[in-house]
Amino acid sequence: MAEITETAAAVESRDQVKTSVSPLEGEGLRGDGTAKWYVVHTYSGYENKVKTSIERMVEYRGMQDLILEVVIPTEERIEIKDGVKRVKTRKLYPGYVVIKMIVNNETWYLVRNTEGVTGFVGHGSDPIPLTKEEIVRMGIEKLRIELDIEEGDTVRIIGGVFEGQLGIVEAVNPEKQIVKVRISMFGRDTPAEIEFSQVSKLK
Repeated sequence: MAEITETAAAVESRDQVKTSVSPLEGEGLRGDGTAKWYVVHTYSGYENKVKTSIERMVEYRGMQDLILEVVIPTEERIEIKDGVKRVKTRKLYPGYVVIKMIVNNETWYLVRNTEGVTGFVGHGSDPIPLTKEEIVRMGIEKLRIELDIEEGDTVRIIGGVFEGQLGIVEAVNPEKQIVKVRISMFGRDTPAEIEFSQVSKLK
């Protein structure tokens, strides 16, 4: 994602001057009419409250076709203490909420003026949507990838624990979006299952 903290800092600076904004005062708020993922900056600790508030307003106003989903990216971690295993959920990006929405004056105004929101990540009043790569990397959506590789091809692994290694393709599973590869490490072959998003075919 475009350096999220740097962009958000600029948003915060602007918000110190104007805390309640009318959609008619901004430019470029109507978007192109398609739903995309946008990042919204919140006050620290307000992520859940912002998510709940937006979802309630969307339901109340019947805007489900304009604001489709509100997500707080999280990950689960297993902690073992005194022999007891606990699963804890951690926010991946504290202070941020990600929203799939069609940007127009009404949706921009609803989100921007939700209590706890300091602004969209973007330029001025124009939110910047996430790219497909950023969406996958953040774990927000699993986008289907069409990968032009076959059994016997050599691929470079570009993500995960085997990043930087070369591997020989042994099987391709388009349904699960996984490729089975054979990696040569320390003089021996190691089989591995790698996600489509983490391999690149060598030319």
